[in-house]
Amino acid sequence: MLTADEFVENFEFLDDWDARYAYLVELGEALPPLDEGLRTEENRVQGCISKVWVAPLADPQGQGRIRYVGDCDTAIIKGVLAVLVELLSGHTAQEIEALDIDALFDRIRLAENLSPNRHFGIYAIVELMTSQARAFAHR
Repeated sequence: MLTADEFVENFEFLDDWDARYAYLVELGEALPPLDEGLRTEENRVQGCISKVWVAPLADPQGQGRIRYVGDCDTAIIKGVLAVLVELLSGHTAQEIEALDIDALFDRIRLAENLSPNRHFGIYAIVELMTSQARAFAHR
């Protein structure tokens, strides 16, 4: 399980944004295929130009932990989704709500290097994942 600090270290190791974009694309390509049954409107991120789906599943480790799966039709956003899936999976809803994703994005200067539309879409992904975690906790 990748931590936010490990991700930032990996990201900062890369010299420029071309290399960082390539890293994000590589992370996105490594996402397992999303089960077609999870491509529902409930799991679709609204407010994102890209088509993005993300779904919470019970983590095999149990104890109220959530494992996310997802997919996207654009390479860069799919890479960011892969990072979010990795960082938020394995946590409880309470832990997910406590994670400071804004601070993570600030540390890697993501907003400065993505278009405003992509930036808005990424926050829509985070919002959906957080609301899914809240709903998951109340099942």
